[in-house]
Amino acid sequence: MEGMARSNSSRKTDTIAGARRPEVRLPPLVPYDGEGLEPDGDYDGVRFDGVDLADESGPGARFMDCALDGCAIDRTELVRARFIDSVLTGVRGVGTDLAGASLRDVEVVDARLGGVQLHGAVLERVLVRGGKIDYLNLRKARLKDVVFEGCVLSEPDFGDAQLVRVEFRDCVLKRADFSSVRMESVDLRTVAELDIARGVERLAGAVISPAQLMELAPAFAAQIGVRVEA
Repeated sequence: MEGMARSNSSRKTDTIAGARRPEVRLPPLVPYDGEGLEPDGDYDGVRFDGVDLADESGPGARFMDCALDGCAIDRTELVRARFIDSVLTGVRGVGTDLAGASLRDVEVVDARLGGVQLHGAVLERVLVRGGKIDYLNLRKARLKDVVFEGCVLSEPDFGDAQLVRVEFRDCVLKRADFSSVRMESVDLRTVAELDIARGVERLAGAVISPAQLMELAPAFAAQIGVRVEA
């Protein structure tokens, strides 16, 4: 009985909680026929198909049951915007401002973005699949049940963010900044390329593979002041 108890305890310790993925089922949508985003605008059941939203301003806008397909969002201001039960496919842009935004039950597919500002944002049940995002700013953001899958994140900044049940699956992390991050049930085991620029000492709460441990060993040793010499 004692041995069985130890075995059960070991299994519980080795198990990491998986992220809950969004289950977005969009209703019939109406095409967007507006002339630009509005501050605190309310968009419910709208399809934005190839719409050029570059330089538009819609702080505080709410997007519920919406689809954004192939839209340009260069320098679009969406501070404190809310995306709920929505799908963003093939969106592209540089300098999109989503600071303090809220994304819940959202799928982002094949995005091509650069310098996206999501600092202080809240992401819950979000799937980012495919595409490439450069210089993603998630400082002080809260991520819960978020999956990055098959995408490339170049120099993402997770500084002082809180990550709970976050999975990085078959994706590339280049020069990631995990400074002062807090992690709980973060799965990095299937990352294709794990390159941590800062914050390797903040991986408590994450699970990595044995191969990744070997790759990160020099960084871990340097962090605690151990010299490794032949």
